[in-house]
Amino acid sequence: MAEDAGAGRPVVYLFGSAAGVVTGIEGAVRAGLERGWDVALGLTPTAREWLAGRVPELEGLTGHPVKSAYRRPGQPDVLPPADAVLFAPATFHSVNSLALGLTSSWVVGYAAEAAGKGVPVLLMPCVNTALAAHPQFPRSVAALREAGVQVLLGEGGFVPNEPGAAAPYPWDAALDAVARALAERAARGNGAAGGA
Repeated sequence: MAEDAGAGRPVVYLFGSAAGVVTGIEGAVRAGLERGWDVALGLTPTAREWLAGRVPELEGLTGHPVKSAYRRPGQPDVLPPADAVLFAPATFHSVNSLALGLTSSWVVGYAAEAAGKGVPVLLMPCVNTALAAHPQFPRSVAALREAGVQVLLGEGGFVPNEPGAAAPYPWDAALDAVARALAERAARGNGAAGGA
C-alpha cells in the first residue's frame, strides 16, 4: 500500500453494495484517481464477496484496504478522513437502511455518520422500477435528502430500469457530482471528517 496515498489530494470514499453494476466499480476507482482524488473503497459484505478475487488488485490500485466491516474497539483507523462519500451503486436495501438509520454494514454506518458531520454524501441508487415503486423507497429518498444526502436519482442521475433490463450505470454523472461537491466544500473551507 502506498505510504502517502493521500498526499494532499481530496479523499473520496467510494462505497458499493451488491447490485450487478458493482462489478464495474474498478472503472470508477480509476476515474476518481485520474481526477486527482485519493480514493478509498468500501463494500457491503455481499459486494465484497462478489469481488473477493479482485480485492488485492483494488487495494493495490487505491493504496488502501478495502473496508467492509467495522473496526474493533482499540483498533486504529485504516483510512484517511473523507472529504466526500459516494455511495454507488446503492441497492434498495442500502438506500432504505441508510434512510432508516439501520447501520448493520460499515458502509451504511459510515455514510450515516458522515452526513451528520456535514461531509458531502452522495448516493446513486441502482434499483429497478418494481423496487422503486415500493412505498418505502420514495420515503427513504426524501428522508435522505432531508438529512443532506445528495440522492442522484432521475434526470442527471440514475433512472430505474424495468426488472431484468439493463442500461449503462451513469458512473460519470456520479463522479461529476462528487467533483462539484468537493469544489463547494473547498470554497466553504471545510476540512475532512474523522477516519474509518
